[in-house]
Amino acid sequence: MYELPSRAALRQILPPVIFELADRFVSAGFELSLVGGPVRDLYLGRVSPDLDFTTSARPEETLKTIAGWADTVWDVGREFGTIALRKGEHTLEVTTYRADAYDKESRKPIVAFGDNLNDDLFRRDFTMNAMALRLPDLELVDPFDGLASLNEGLIRTPGAPDISFSDDPLRMMRAARFASQLKLEVSAPVRKAMREMTDRIEIISAERVRDELVKLINGADPRAGIDLLVQTGLADKVLPEVSALRLEIDEHHRHKDVYQHSLTVLEQAMGHETDAEGVLPGPDFILRFAALMHDVGKPATRKFEPSGAVSFRHHDMVGSKLVKQRMRTLRFDKDTTKAVARLVELHMRFYGYGEAGWTDSAVRRYVTDAGSLLQRLHALTRSDVTTRNRRKAERLAFAYDDLEQRIEQIAAQEELAAIRPDLDGQQIMELLQIKPGPVVGRAYKFLLELRLDEGPLGVEESARRLRAWWAEQPESATDA
Repeated sequence: MYELPSRAALRQILPPVIFELADRFVSAGFELSLVGGPVRDLYLGRVSPDLDFTTSARPEETLKTIAGWADTVWDVGREFGTIALRKGEHTLEVTTYRADAYDKESRKPIVAFGDNLNDDLFRRDFTMNAMALRLPDLELVDPFDGLASLNEGLIRTPGAPDISFSDDPLRMMRAARFASQLKLEVSAPVRKAMREMTDRIEIISAERVRDELVKLINGADPRAGIDLLVQTGLADKVLPEVSALRLEIDEHHRHKDVYQHSLTVLEQAMGHETDAEGVLPGPDFILRFAALMHDVGKPATRKFEPSGAVSFRHHDMVGSKLVKQRMRTLRFDKDTTKAVARLVELHMRFYGYGEAGWTDSAVRRYVTDAGSLLQRLHALTRSDVTTRNRRKAERLAFAYDDLEQRIEQIAAQEELAAIRPDLDGQQIMELLQIKPGPVVGRAYKFLLELRLDEGPLGVEESARRLRAWWAEQPESATDA
């Protein structure tokens, strides 16, 4: 049962800057309340990074009230009633009571300032975020039973959910995000409205959808959040590759449920986020998203073989391309996109190691291809084992243990994480007496392949091999 701390306890928990701000507003004749997430988090025993306030003061009155007290002020949100300020180490946002209407063709509100706290709370996304603490007395205002919703573990809206989601469709993504972050269930009316309002998400910018998705994936229970998106149909709009993983199961059950498998891999990847050295501190979005998306190439590559088996040849390569396309659509940055796509591309590389074994050259290539993603690739590969066959799982774990030991052994002999040829570009040009250009790149690649295949050769032997290679190139005859 969630309960609000006593007023005496709240005064110890809340930073003094809150009461300093309240004194200024009350002295000026205005109402001020702490509102939304910070109040919700007081019940949940969490420390909120945000300090959000709502007030009866208009923006210009807020500016006058904080003048000479705030260290820094930003009024870029003034049109929407929001004034941000910095005081010491705290950033605060003060917003005038709102009673907005919404343009049906966009999620941008037609701004209308309100005149009372209850109307302001009614326009908020969920009941758990529609609670406020009047300042400075710390009186709880909860007109829509947000505390009851928290205690029931349910996500509800202050008004009708279909109207709320029509007004601001991003709230549907936020519902899934809170299901992940706070481990709450959405109420039946909210779930129904999400199913019926999926098309409305198309008016939301890709960047806003992306930001909510990242928070969902990094939550405490991303499986629940993703499953909510899929079951309501929202994933068809924002992450269709995941919805497509629900391959129909044939009557003979010749392949596993790819969708449930992917959710399990995501959960298992979370358990590999932080190792003894803290190499992968969680939450790690790149690892988690790669785990979720690692098999998205399977629907396009599924084939029923004459033997009755089901194959997904090259699903790793196809999946990597699909991941790049989706992440570009969602406006992810290039580095994050490249990292996730690369992990998806490499996630099958390990399989076969246990049966055939790898040469030192193959181990070097595995490390070199993974590059800075090696620890994440270790985590993803181990997480991808979801078989209920204990003997098979133990065999795969043993094989991967062996591979990691091989990597450590070779790394002890070589600088494996940063393999370079024994000659650099400048030395190549001097040795072959050539100018910068594509030929230098080809020569460098030749030496790198030698390095991967045979290990360190030394400058003298590398130079001899390079001359022999150069003698066979058409450009050498031209230069002669």
